[in-house]
Formats: sequence, C-alpha cells, structure tokens
Amino acid sequence: MSTPFLRIEHLTKRFGGLTAVNDISFELRRDQITGLIGPNGSGKTTLLRLITRILKPDAGRIVFNGEDITALKPWEVTNRGIAGTFQMMRPFRHLPVIANVMVPLLAPRARSRGEWVKKIEARAMDALEFVGISELALESASGLSQGELKRLEVARAISAEPELLLLDEPLGGIGPVDSGLLVKSIRRIHKGGRFGRLHSEGPAVLMIEHKLKELMSIVDRVIVLDHGEMIADGRPEDVVRDPNVIEAYLGGGQTGTTGAAHAPA
Repeated sequence: MSTPFLRIEHLTKRFGGLTAVNDISFELRRDQITGLIGPNGSGKTTLLRLITRILKPDAGRIVFNGEDITALKPWEVTNRGIAGTFQMMRPFRHLPVIANVMVPLLAPRARSRGEWVKKIEARAMDALEFVGISELALESASGLSQGELKRLEVARAISAEPELLLLDEPLGGIGPVDSGLLVKSIRRIHKGGRFGRLHSEGPAVLMIEHKLKELMSIVDRVIVLDHGEMIADGRPEDVVRDPNVIEAYLGGGQTGTTGAAHAPA
C-alpha cells in the first residue's frame, strides 16, 4: 500500500464574506482514484484550483511528495508533477490538435523524462493515441466536438506524465460513447498504461464529476463537500448511504441510495 503523497492541511479559501473552502484536511495515496463530489457551489473546483495554485489559500498547507508547495507558482506546481483539466476548456483553437499537446511538452518536467520524450511530436501523438483521437492530429482544434475537446484536454494533461492528475468534470457535456471512452482512458492512465515504460504505476487521480453513475464505477474512494466543508470520506458504497450526503443532495425527507447516487454534483 502506498503512503500518502498529497496532504491537504486545514485548507481555507474566502471570497469576500463567502468561505468557499473551510478548514479541509485529507490525504491522497498514489494507488487511488478519488472522486470529489457535492452539490453545486460546494467548493469542489475551488479546491482543485487551490491544489494547482491557480488560487492562493487564505489558510492551510498543501504538501506534495514531502514538499510544502503552498507558496509555489502554478507552473512550479506543474513541474513538480501535478496536472489537471478544468471545466472551461481553453485549447489553442487556431493550432492543429497535435500542436496543442506539444505545447506542454516544452515544460522542464517533460524535457527531463528521458531521451525518448525529447521527440516531442512522437510523444504528443502517443498521448493522442492513448485517448483515442490520433486520427485528428492534423485537424484544427477549432473543429473538434465537445467530446473530442474533452479528450484533447486529458491528452494535454497526461503528456508530461504527472504524478497527480486532477480532472474537473471530464465527462460533462458529452454523450455516452465519449464518456465510456474517457472512463476507459482514465482507468488505463491510473494503472500506468503506456507510461509503464517509465513508471510501475500511473498517477493518482482526483476527479470531480456530475455523472455519478460513471464516477462510482471507477473510483476507489469518494470525498463529499457541502458549503465548503468535508462531510464524508470513504468507499463509494458507504458514502451514498451516508445520512449527511443524502441530506446535502436531497434536502432531507427522503431515504435510500437512489437519489444520492444519481444526484447532480
């Protein structure tokens, strides 16, 4: 069993009079896919942006691989091995798909992964093949469908072989076929997939997702936020039966697991 390699300690973020993340603490292990769920406005995306240092916390610490990264710049965090996708996709739409993946491979972390990684075009194509859109490599990113854009975002995130992969609603706005393909890709990424040439294991995954049926099929653990506070943390089958989770999603007055398991995150 892997030891914790990410520690969140009493993390807090305020926006004026609103506390978006309130004194949250937890640990992640390398061998886990963890779901992060909660009602709209519960602080999920804010938490991911704190981990990537896009946002600065008002209190608390983030410790990654034994290093306090709380004060690092976003690009420094990326070079430590943390990468992510976010709800607002921002590809370079005027560039070909493959060029979108080549850009992150110019980062110092990617350049240090070995001689074969220096072949940037081949490395980018490798990532596109992994998520199933290599046939679109020379197409303009502006012509991609929503599902293809989601897969492009994942390809960009995994290209430099992160140790921690943060996914913010990777299945949002896409159909069942693309959702199924992405779920398979996420499983393969976590298990090492093509990265087995360099690592014995893939990255840990922390994943926000509204589609809870798909999420529960892939995660080992679920953390639940409500009004910026952590209200549950455990196995998926236990979390969906937790009274606090049911109350947060359904507002009380209902019992059972069906509603919680299909409620929007």
